[in-house]
Amino acid sequence: MAHVVTQSCVGDGSCVYACPVNCIQPTPDDPRFELAEMLHIDPAACVDCGACVTACPVDAIKPHARLAPEERAFEAINAAFHREARPRPLLAPVRPRLLVRDHGEDLRVAVVGSGPAALYAAEEVLTIPGATVSVYERQDRPYGLVHAGVAPDHRRTRRVSRQLDTIRRHPRLTLHLGVEVGRDVTHDQLTDTHHAVIYGVGAASDRRLEIPGADLPGVVPATEAVAWYNGALGSDGTRLNLSGRRVVIVGNGNVALDIARILAMDPEALAGSDIAPAALDVLRASAVEEVVVVGRRGPERSAFTLPEIVGLTATPGVAVQVVSEELAGAPSGPKVDLLRGLGAPADGARRIVLRYGLTPERVLGAAEVEGIAFRRTAGDGGETFATGLVVPSIGYRGEPVPALPYDPVRGIVPNDEGRVVDPVTGAPMPRTYVVGWAKRGPTGFIGTNKGCSQDTVAALVDDHNAGLLGVMRHRAA
Repeated sequence: MAHVVTQSCVGDGSCVYACPVNCIQPTPDDPRFELAEMLHIDPAACVDCGACVTACPVDAIKPHARLAPEERAFEAINAAFHREARPRPLLAPVRPRLLVRDHGEDLRVAVVGSGPAALYAAEEVLTIPGATVSVYERQDRPYGLVHAGVAPDHRRTRRVSRQLDTIRRHPRLTLHLGVEVGRDVTHDQLTDTHHAVIYGVGAASDRRLEIPGADLPGVVPATEAVAWYNGALGSDGTRLNLSGRRVVIVGNGNVALDIARILAMDPEALAGSDIAPAALDVLRASAVEEVVVVGRRGPERSAFTLPEIVGLTATPGVAVQVVSEELAGAPSGPKVDLLRGLGAPADGARRIVLRYGLTPERVLGAAEVEGIAFRRTAGDGGETFATGLVVPSIGYRGEPVPALPYDPVRGIVPNDEGRVVDPVTGAPMPRTYVVGWAKRGPTGFIGTNKGCSQDTVAALVDDHNAGLLGVMRHRAA
């Protein structure tokens, strides 16, 4: 009985290291690992030992005979990945243990942020005997986008918080909630009381929709919509107009599909999820019947992942549609083939309509949003949709961090392998490091942050061994 990786895969690689026959690909030494949408088990090589099931932090791996009907597509997805012949290492490489030179005092590190990248960095530091970590989180709850960004009905994906709970409970880790660096404590204070500071602050703002009318009431960025249904502090959802029958989402990544699904599905199906109670009350009164998700490029360039679209098409009571003319001529591939196989919507079903090849041109309206106009990305013509709510979901972007340099083009903290550097001279900033999206931009998935954080901590340890971190100038209170 082969095992199968399903939708909630976060790609952290735990299963890869646990597998005794190396049947889970891509492995961390594969260049495709960092951007892999999910991992895949080779059904021909799997020996059904179950080691991967135990290792997976989000319960994404199941025996093929125990798949739910809506998960059956993942059997074919896993098998198809392994049909392509490629070199395979005998075993996934294991990182060498960090070797730390004794400088007369235990290493003390501050970590700013408490999302996956930040806590994976803390976990790596804590493998060093005697090392201590102080985590500073500006929100009133930890784990960043695991709570604030993952859709409330993706409960298995949210189970990665159990892994983060284990890190959080480490006896040499102290978590400070509601403490914002730059407001409650300064960078200099952290470097005075720690050997090093690691910033894992993510990329919390949206890329703006730069078209006329984008500032009208009724244009609500994706981060605000996500914060609303996840119950983030200060997000009351009052700017989301759900009184009309149609909502238009610009962009077709996973976040766009999450928002579309939450707005289109039966609110009672969300009642047992982690959705904010106030958001559920608003959805029960919603008049929305159709959510249009618009992509600038063709369907073969869809930004959503294959697991996300498989999950969306299996949502009860929601019909997913694609305009057949926009599929014509698209090259065959897993996503396009799935879209071509969609059936006709059932009567009375709420609809999510995926549109392609349309570039936003203008948000229409005088005092508030009344519609949005698109032009054909390639060719003549365009299309206008009447709506009272436009949700741009065209990517996340990092914001400047107090006391740190900032790259406004990439929206990141300038760095060299995680060492924060002066963008003009390239000189490293003393004792200061960065991980996650603030380091590399908003790419990859939850598990991608593990290797990213390990790389940064390895650079930190190299600097410590070279005597570049010196000694703490003051002891923390």
